[in-house]
Amino acid sequence: MGFLRRLLGGAGEAEGDGSPAAPAPTPQELDEEERAHELELARFEQDRTTDLVRRQQRYSANSWTPPAQGGTIRAGEDEEEAGSETAEG
Repeated sequence: MGFLRRLLGGAGEAEGDGSPAAPAPTPQELDEEERAHELELARFEQDRTTDLVRRQQRYSANSWTPPAQGGTIRAGEDEEEAGSETAEG
């Protein structure tokens, strides 16, 4: 929560404790804090996921998918009807 308070402009006066708000952080300080926060989230995510899940995510694009079954003809249609519809349409 402290990160958001500093990002949105100190909450010292808003809390009513009478102390002046801290000076606004510079853009460089905000970038450093954001990078540190993103690094912390990445470490947490890495610790949370198991090796199996990481391998599944890494190789999901290479997974085998069964070939499409059937064709363009629907049940109850003859092959001549299906051929004439595709030629017209």
